[in-house]
Amino acid sequence: MTGPRALALLPVLLPQAIWVAARAMRLPEADGPREGQVGVGPPLRLLIVGDSSAAGVGVAHQDGALAGRLVSHLQTGFSVRWRLLAQSGLTTSGMLRMLSAQPARDFDVAVVALGVNDAKNGMHHSRWQANYTRLMGRLQDRFGVSRIYASGVPPLGDFPLLPRPLRDVLGARAVRFDAMLANLCADTDGAVHMPFDLPMDPTMMAADGFHPGAPVYDIWARRIADALRADPPL
Repeated sequence: MTGPRALALLPVLLPQAIWVAARAMRLPEADGPREGQVGVGPPLRLLIVGDSSAAGVGVAHQDGALAGRLVSHLQTGFSVRWRLLAQSGLTTSGMLRMLSAQPARDFDVAVVALGVNDAKNGMHHSRWQANYTRLMGRLQDRFGVSRIYASGVPPLGDFPLLPRPLRDVLGARAVRFDAMLANLCADTDGAVHMPFDLPMDPTMMAADGFHPGAPVYDIWARRIADALRADPPL
């Protein structure tokens, strides 16, 4: 649901968005280290970048978040040197600024978890595509990344926190953004689109009904690890 129909619903959508923002539970980012080295095997330099989901909102410690679970799944086959760059509320624009402020440093693989904030904050789809294209280029050129695992935009239409019709409008935007991301990955050497078809059962979500819970983070990380092991960039 986009374009004129969404505009027609604006008098309903705006109060719903304000209501959700006011009632939403504010969960902190996960505690724990954001870089380290673990494992035995061929060296693998791993960079994880993203928004609150990459920062581990929804679990208490990075060990149970995306970065921690991914490193745990990879450490039996690789000597992993990893770093996490993530912040709640981050958009693709914000991540571009964050990467620009980092010193150049070589990595083999980048995992990207972005898109929810771009979709819900009203970013135009053409800007989303341009930003993500620049983001991939920056990861490749500035950080030497040869493989990018781009996590799909989560299905906002399935999020239990969001009321209708806000859920339907944001869900349609997320679907469109994710389709564009899949096409961008298909056209970019070394980029892999990882659909976010993960369980959205409330029992597997965080207490706020919006962020992943520990089981979802583990499934998400395992899928990326399996894809990487099946075709290592080494």
